[in-house]
Parts: sequence; C-alpha cells; structure tokens
Amino acid sequence: MHYGIVDAVLFWSLYSHLVRPSELTTSTDFHLFKVGIKPMWEDEANQKGGKWIVRLRKGLVSRCWENLILAMLGEQFMVGEEICGAVVSIRFQEDIICVWNKTASDYATTARIRDTLRRVLHLPASASMEYKTHNESLKNVHRL
Repeated sequence: MHYGIVDAVLFWSLYSHLVRPSELTTSTDFHLFKVGIKPMWEDEANQKGGKWIVRLRKGLVSRCWENLILAMLGEQFMVGEEICGAVVSIRFQEDIICVWNKTASDYATTARIRDTLRRVLHLPASASMEYKTHNESLKNVHRL
C-alpha cells in the first residue's frame, strides 16, 4: 500500500474534522479499515486473522490513536498488506485500541505488528497487550 501526496492531503482534510477519541462518549467504537474491508470477523480479509488488543488508561487514547494511524499510513509496520484496519473503543474505566491483521498463523508478522505497536504508541514493556484470533473471539460470543 503506497500513498501519494494527494492521498495524504485528502486524509488530513477529513481527519481534521473528526472528533478525537478522548471526546467520544463511553461505549463508542470507531473503526478505520482499508477500502473494501469491513470491520467484521466474517469479512473475507479478516476470516483467518486476528487482532492485537492494547488497553490504555484514560487520557492516553487520542495521542495513541493518532500515532497509530500515522504509522499505518506511513507503512511503519512493514508487513505489506497484512494490516486490515484498527479500532478504538472508549469504555468507562479504560480505552482500547485494536489492530486487525489478515493472517493469525503468521507468527513472525504478528510479532512484528506487536513490536511496532509498542514503539509507535510509546508503550512501556509492562503495558497490557493481548493477541486474539477472530476464531477465538467468535467462540466467546453468546448469541441469543
């Protein structure tokens, strides 16, 4: 994925009008996915994938979210087309950032995503990070 100057200008013209994650109401999720990929486990691009989950204390989410999307646009993850998108979730006691990828079984790539996340979000070694495959997440869903 390569972005030109026109893409960057278009992105910033849209991004500058968005509400920052720290200003969103509790129980809000904001999704940023590549064109053609739906933020759903069932989407073909996501079916064999998973997500890194980063739990943040309140007050950090806006800076972390902006650092993340800039890293995604700037191809700092260096994993080709592996990243599908990202989600920021605002919750009562913490905020959560997730990065979705296509291939959960590619351990080297998931480790590279983890390491890049730690670096671009300036996370300490003690920060809570968890990887879940979408299949694991589906098993924990209780349908009525």
